[in-house]
Amino acid sequence: MRGMMMRLVIAAFVLAGWASQSIETAQEQFARLQKQAAEAKKAGEHAARVAAVVELAKMLHHSPAVVMSEARVYAEGNENERALAALKEFVDMGQTDDAMLQGKAAQFAALQEMPRYQAILDQMKASESAVQRGETAFSLKDAGVLAEDMDYDPSSRGFLMTSVLEKKIVRVSEKGEITDFAKSPHGWSMMAIKVDTVRGQVWATESAIDGFSNVAKEDWGRSEVLCLDLKTGAVRQRIDGGKRALGDMALMPSGEPIVSDGEGGGVYRVKDGKLALINGRDFISPQTPAMLADGKHALVPDYVRGIGSLDLETGDVRWVNEEGGAALSGVDGVYVAQDAMLLTQNGTTPERVMRMRTKDSWTRVTTQDVIERGPELGDPTHGVVVGEWFYYIANSGWDKLDEHGDVKPGMKMSPARVMRFRLK
Repeated sequence: MRGMMMRLVIAAFVLAGWASQSIETAQEQFARLQKQAAEAKKAGEHAARVAAVVELAKMLHHSPAVVMSEARVYAEGNENERALAALKEFVDMGQTDDAMLQGKAAQFAALQEMPRYQAILDQMKASESAVQRGETAFSLKDAGVLAEDMDYDPSSRGFLMTSVLEKKIVRVSEKGEITDFAKSPHGWSMMAIKVDTVRGQVWATESAIDGFSNVAKEDWGRSEVLCLDLKTGAVRQRIDGGKRALGDMALMPSGEPIVSDGEGGGVYRVKDGKLALINGRDFISPQTPAMLADGKHALVPDYVRGIGSLDLETGDVRWVNEEGGAALSGVDGVYVAQDAMLLTQNGTTPERVMRMRTKDSWTRVTTQDVIERGPELGDPTHGVVVGEWFYYIANSGWDKLDEHGDVKPGMKMSPARVMRFRLK
């Protein structure tokens, strides 16, 4: 239950005397803790601010952004040892901070001459070094596509890719040759795509991205799930997503899509032509899921909280590295290859593509390998595992757009590259 229905149910409980406290979703808890931290800072109440940030860190499973917030709060309170410990935790996750590297992080002025702080800066510089273990599979010849998602179609030995700016799905050969497959019925951005060769169909999402100038203002925030014929691109089925940002998806073994609402926090299953809510409480901004081999669970990356293993029947979530230790936020797509997660991370600093091996039922990261990072990567979006290769979209073009979806002044779109990394 969401929105008005949830408010009505809670109100009924309160009136009946059954509810002693409100039920918080992850989005509500996140907003509350952020507000508490901001109010404590304004009031000069250091202990209250620390308490709010520490609770945030626990909730967000020690994501890099909140760990850096802890370091700043401790430093501003002259708790140097705790600040250094938080900074060490931050860099151990492979993260960097431009202000620190440029000597402009005023909060850490008292630490700058300390050897431990200098060692942290050295570790940051190492994490900025370029890594490229993949190779270019092909480049898109149309620079205006702005490719978001891709999947492989074995019947044509090529890929289907979605275009955000040109609002269509294209077929792409292994040489990068592009032909149109289908256009958005509403004229909205095409986002997720999954090929179901067993049933000869393609599932996709289209979204009227909030604030984008290339769609009607009255449509902002709406989305739709589409089922298309794999051979012709003709629409077989349309499912109205309403005011939800249904942008990413995975397919269950049954062929039913699992779709995530990156704005509203819900994860849904398409069943009998309708959206059925699986989980609307634990995620803040869910992104591209990945089905696990048992067909009953999916790894769902939350852009803010990290990666959760979602039980598709009960809606229960177990978080990967719940106590921290790996940068699992900022993930746009997660993909599974044997015991490893393959991650496209455009919300970390630096942006990167990673392979992380896990154990204990996908709840603990054991090893981390950088597949690619550095200026040549650009903004990575999504990918797909094809045999022993992991293909991923690099240099998508998102970093060249402003908040209205227009190309920034002085910027020029360049052809996106599809890279591939051999898994074995």
